[in-house]
Parts: sequence; structure tokens; C-alpha cells
Amino acid sequence: MEFPSAAAQVIITVIPIVGIVAGTTIVFFYLYWNHKQKMFLIEKGMYRPKPLDLIAFSFFAGCILTGVGAGLTFFFYLKEGLGYSTLGGLIPLSVGISLLFFFSIQKKLQNGDGHETNR
Repeated sequence: MEFPSAAAQVIITVIPIVGIVAGTTIVFFYLYWNHKQKMFLIEKGMYRPKPLDLIAFSFFAGCILTGVGAGLTFFFYLKEGLGYSTLGGLIPLSVGISLLFFFSIQKKLQNGDGHETNR
């Protein structure tokens, strides 16, 4: 069996570290500049907070989690059958279905009462 050279092993080890450091740096500066922008807008009296639309968020997150969970469940079931590894797909699947259930209940409550219930 032939092992990769020492230089190749070092490069393979360094690439993820550089990626993580670069990604962290980008996220840090985004948060820093976003904070500075909000502080400037607050000082000038121009800041308008954006409310979270819980209904739209629950639908969006529910669709994504249901899709990812169904795909993972199907993959793990084909790979290893029913077992603990299948939980890796069943957990996001059940959370996604729960969010979609919450979305449908909230929509029915909004339509029945004539006002929004998430604010």
C-alpha cells in the first residue's frame, strides 16, 4: 500500500484550516460592518427595524428541513437499513413536518379570525 507524501498530507491538512479561517473572517467583518451601519442609522434617526415574519419563516424552514430530512432518511435507509443512523434523517424530517404543520395551523387561524396572530 502506497501512502501519500508528507507534503501532500500537509496540504490536505492546511486547506480546511485556511477555509475555516477565511470564512470566519468574512462573517466577522460582515457582522462588524452591519453593526456599524445600524449604529449610524440609529444616530441619524433613520433606523427601521425589520420584523420577523414567523409564518413565512416557518414555511421556508419547514420545506427545507422536510426535503433534507426525506433525502437523508432515504439515503440512510438504503445504505444501512433501519438503525440509529436513520435518525440522522428522521430528526430534520420530523422538525420540518412540524414546522409545516405549524404553518398550516397559523394560516387557518389567520383566515378564521381575520387578523394576524404572529405579531
